[in-house]
Amino acid sequence: MSLASSYTRLAPLYDTVVAAASRGARRASLAHLPRTASDVLLVGVGTGLDLPHLPADHRYTAIDFNAAMLARSLPRASGLNYAPVRGDAMRLPFADAQFDCVVLHLIVAVVPDGAACLREAARVLRPGGAALVLDKFLRRGRPAPLRRLLSPLAGRIATRLDVVLEDALDGLPFGIVSDEPAAFGGWFRQVRLLRT
Repeated sequence: MSLASSYTRLAPLYDTVVAAASRGARRASLAHLPRTASDVLLVGVGTGLDLPHLPADHRYTAIDFNAAMLARSLPRASGLNYAPVRGDAMRLPFADAQFDCVVLHLIVAVVPDGAACLREAARVLRPGGAALVLDKFLRRGRPAPLRRLLSPLAGRIATRLDVVLEDALDGLPFGIVSDEPAAFGGWFRQVRLLRT
């Protein structure tokens, strides 16, 4: 089963499974959005679980590779300046330095190449812009044998469990501003990056 077909099948259930578990972490991450009206890119917007937590004063562009998930985001965008785009998080169809902030919630460990996703985020961010990252990441040097064992199977269905954020960031023009445990005893991390 491909990741695309997996997420098409998961779309109707996704909110039930993920919404309650991630609500607080999403809110905490999105509290770091710019204070003034800005161009914000939501990478891997999925069914739009971030949308109810967004202030209305920004211009939002949202991208997802899955049409079924993207369609489910539309009702949640009421009252927002919201432009949904179908596309690939690893090959963003946007110009260099187009956005002031990029939100990467539960996407870096989902895509086949998390480093490519972060590289594209850096490309489309203006210097000084922030990337707000929320996902399940291993700490560098942590063995985590069960997560590493389950990751190949989990990655085919929905998400990888063995992504080391620090490895994915190697060589990219990002500085880590903050890195905090977000859920499940630090399995999920909320990270704020600054584009240098």
